Amino acid sequence: MLGVDIAHTTFTAARWAAGESQRLGTFPNTAAGFAAFAQVVPPDERALTLEPTGGYELRLASWAVAQGWTVHIPNPAHVRAWATGRGQRAKTDRQDALVLARYGAECAPPVWQPLGAELSELDDLLHRKDDLEQMLRQERNRQHALGARPQVARAVPPSMQRVIGLLEEELRQVEEAIAAHLQTHGALQETAAQLQTVPGIGARSVLPLLVTLGRWHARTAGRGTAKGLVAYAGLDPVPYESGTSVHRHATISRQGNRALRSRLYWCALGAIRGNNPLRAFYHRLLAHHKAKKLALVAAARKILSWAWAVYRDQTPFDPARAAAAA
Repeated sequence: MLGVDIAHTTFTAARWAAGESQRLGTFPNTAAGFAAFAQVVPPDERALTLEPTGGYELRLASWAVAQGWTVHIPNPAHVRAWATGRGQRAKTDRQDALVLARYGAECAPPVWQPLGAELSELDDLLHRKDDLEQMLRQERNRQHALGARPQVARAVPPSMQRVIGLLEEELRQVEEAIAAHLQTHGALQETAAQLQTVPGIGARSVLPLLVTLGRWHARTAGRGTAKGLVAYAGLDPVPYESGTSVHRHATISRQGNRALRSRLYWCALGAIRGNNPLRAFYHRLLAHHKAKKLALVAAARKILSWAWAVYRDQTPFDPARAAAAA
């Protein structure tokens, strides 16, 4: 098993085999560096474990998949906890590469697959839209706070307004690019329309959810389960019990994408106000004396499970079937 600790310009590689470690060196994070790395790798070893590092790992991961290698990109928190449990204290590039190689060999993390080109481009556009919305929100907050100050330099308010105008225009162009992308790729548009038949999923939440479902589909080669997806999103319950005296209320694991969990929670909050199976599910939990927040989290989990069924089967949501199953 190969392990790589990667940075913006370089990456450090190591190998773990038959209980022994071997450092393979440091290489440029370029196509030439990838080729040089391949030259020092034994021909029968083409399994690579990478740690996600702000996207710097994606070029090497995509190159390795194109070469027919098996690529793993585990959760870095899991790797660090595993290393700490084995007494690993030092943290250097060389040590991290060795830890990743050994973790990949002993823990067999899930195989990573890149998103398809259509979903990958949509994901980039959605990230840019989120960034612009955040910057616009921050600048408007600054403008609002500036209005409460008694004395302000004359050049500041026009500067803020120009920045707000620029951000609004950039946001408009990105939204147009998203709409054009969906028009170009009719299959994405059709799947998005099917997902919006699920209670709670609307125009603001459907596209990020579509990307998540596509990523889960790629991660599991289409064989993933709804239960696994719930855990992937960090909505799985985590009981805390020990013996007869220690018993705490169960929480959720909070692994994975925090923004996705937030979106699903708000989807559930909106859906329980309508006439649909999710409202009945929510009120049934309340009738069993469950707390409202717990019932909302369970409703968010239900939305995600229904969405996966719609995505997997490529069929609209069936309220009658969902109600009967519940």
